[in-house]
Amino acid sequence: MLTLGIDEAGRGPCIGSMFITGTLFEEDQLEKLKKIGVRDSKLLTHKRRVELAEKIKRIAKAIKTIEVKPSEIDDAVNGNNSLNLNWLEAIKQADIINELNPHRVIIDCPSPNIGAYTNFLKKYIRKDLLNKIELIVRHKADRDFIECSSSSIIAKVTRDMKIDELKKKYGDFGSGYPSDPDTVRFLRNNWKKYPEIFRKSWESYKRLGEKKESLLSFIRKL
Repeated sequence: MLTLGIDEAGRGPCIGSMFITGTLFEEDQLEKLKKIGVRDSKLLTHKRRVELAEKIKRIAKAIKTIEVKPSEIDDAVNGNNSLNLNWLEAIKQADIINELNPHRVIIDCPSPNIGAYTNFLKKYIRKDLLNKIELIVRHKADRDFIECSSSSIIAKVTRDMKIDELKKKYGDFGSGYPSDPDTVRFLRNNWKKYPEIFRKSWESYKRLGEKKESLLSFIRKL
């Protein structure tokens, strides 16, 4: 039986893309993942994630990672085409399912409403496949299912590589998360200079823009 775990990395940052990964395994290979120490990527060091990612690639039957760029995230968060970030993620997950043709799928659900999320996801899975697969949608699936742990690791390592590339091109911006002081400083100094790397729908970006516009409006009235 082919079992597929799907998870993401980079959902929350205000800089850079989100990466959604599906890792497909023959069920009898899952024990190998346990033996090499696969677990939720958040519980591992960067060095250990990199090591495990290479081992997972040798065990997996197939791996699919989708990069969701800031502009696409902004379109969804801003409500274009009746989307939001959860629905966008579900559509990308369905794309992975449709390509990899598993017998069982485990999804790490980003929504508090698992039922609504599952129903939306099903609309984008191929009908011939939907009638055959076992679909498991859970919170914290990356902790409880080793298939999702594997996807969590691959997604995180992929995002880290992309972040390193961005830093070489644009300069050091810290973690990319709005809670990081280094990210906040970089955003404040470069929000107009490098608009392509920012998620403009994030409050941290919008607030900065609103402050600048208010200041300009005040200056014009002087």
